[in-house]
Amino acid sequence: MPEQPEAAPRQNHVITRLRRIEGQVRGIQRMLEEGRDCEGILTQLMAIRSGIEQVSLILLDRHVERCVQGLAQMDEQSRDELYRVLRLWTRLGPVPVEPGGSQEPRP
Repeated sequence: MPEQPEAAPRQNHVITRLRRIEGQVRGIQRMLEEGRDCEGILTQLMAIRSGIEQVSLILLDRHVERCVQGLAQMDEQSRDELYRVLRLWTRLGPVPVEPGGSQEPRP
């Protein structure tokens, strides 16, 4: 599906973020080669992780907007709730599924 003109700025924003992450990864490689301290390396790894999470959320929003059927018919409050739940899910991971298909979280 071709990109819509209004999607171009968002795509450029994602590409910019990915290039920043790429630079951070190269920086970690240099830090390891130079024998830098673990704390600094871990700090950079956390920054990379955060950047990847942000890119993931942007792309998830795009997927929901473009690919989830029925979104156009949802009222604004329902859409906002969907986005909120998706963000929570991406932060915490999927809810464990009990044997037999129950999706209730384990105590």
